[in-house]
Amino acid sequence: MDGVGQHSPDYDVAIVGGSLAGCTAATLYGRAGLRVALLEKRTDPNAYKVACSHFIQGSAVPALERLGLAERIVAAGGVPNHIDLWSRYGWIRFDRAGPAGFNVTRAKLDPMVRELAAGTEGVTFLPGHTARAVEWTRGRVSGVRVRDRAGAERSIRARLVVAADGRGSRVARMAGVRTRIRPHERIYYFAYYRHVELDTDASSQMWFLEPDVALALTNEDGLTVLVYLTAKDRLPDWKADPDGRLRAAFDGLANGPRLQYAQRVSNVIGKVDMTNERRPAATKGMAFIGDAARASDPLWGIGCGWAFQSAEWLVADTAEALRAGADPAPALRRYRRTHRRRLAGHDFLICDHSRVRGLNAIERLMFGASVHDRRTAEHFGGFGSRSIGVSRFLAPAPVGRAAWVLATRRRAATTRRAGPPGAAPAPRRPAAGAAARRG
Repeated sequence: MDGVGQHSPDYDVAIVGGSLAGCTAATLYGRAGLRVALLEKRTDPNAYKVACSHFIQGSAVPALERLGLAERIVAAGGVPNHIDLWSRYGWIRFDRAGPAGFNVTRAKLDPMVRELAAGTEGVTFLPGHTARAVEWTRGRVSGVRVRDRAGAERSIRARLVVAADGRGSRVARMAGVRTRIRPHERIYYFAYYRHVELDTDASSQMWFLEPDVALALTNEDGLTVLVYLTAKDRLPDWKADPDGRLRAAFDGLANGPRLQYAQRVSNVIGKVDMTNERRPAATKGMAFIGDAARASDPLWGIGCGWAFQSAEWLVADTAEALRAGADPAPALRRYRRTHRRRLAGHDFLICDHSRVRGLNAIERLMFGASVHDRRTAEHFGGFGSRSIGVSRFLAPAPVGRAAWVLATRRRAATTRRAGPPGAAPAPRRPAAGAAARRG
């Protein structure tokens, strides 16, 4: 016996949540030859998450390629999301030939991922089913109690239950799993527009205005989403006139998008409560993936990528044990370690920055050096896309190079200002982007 119970389970895996993470896990488990129940409370196969920047980081592209989704995203018009980044030090222009993720709206992405999962052999897709309770056997989760749209309830027993039900996971509450909360002091507003012209050839632009942040992200079908993040104490001002405030926030940005012909084609959507949440990735016969495991500041566009990646890690670490009928507990511990090793450092820094602060010393160093040095910019881009971890990002060699780049620039600037012996000092130039106006 593997501890699940005396009766054979209905499924190898029961997944609660039919969005990006849940559908990815269902697809990969099904391909591994396992029986999967994919539970989704919504009945519409075209349902999608509205409040999302839908910026898929480059680190998630290998997972998309293994799923067969990269080709589908391109066919649907998804845009490679090469990004240019502005701060008070100037523009960082990342290598266009380097790895990129995708900008694609959730209206296109969610139905695509759901269709892939529902069409996978071994996956039983159960739309209109809501998890009502977690069931236990011998101290570990052994299934879920669900209710369908007609009000009928039944138990779905499984050797592994996976919570993929997003930020504020109800499954976690039902199972009594502790959620660690870290404050998030930003609000964000966004809307979709047509006929927006960006100033560079990058499909994405980002402005660090310290402490505010602005993003312009080009998507399929000529859509551009404009996103603005600011401190919570400015909420009354934004609620009074969200459309006017959003346009004003982008007016006057350094090389900002040209909006004179822009046409808003959606409501202006605001999110005012984006608390940072963290849960153990696995515990007592169940696992958490996507935002159900870690829900962090959306500023960095990590939610979609981490959904795909965490689902892939879970399947890689547990499928063999489930297929062999072995106790999944050691495999779940392995997944928990993988999840912590790959994401904990990133999550810590993201949560720290969500306190609405300016750039710290190491950020100033890397932002400043990346403006002037291609190697530092590539290193910074690898970290920003979550392709490398914190320890590699802060390794002595790249940090030392960044310090050398800035020191060299300062010495050269001092020499230019001093001029030849006996010459009058050269007048000081204003700081780059000083005219850029905060929204």
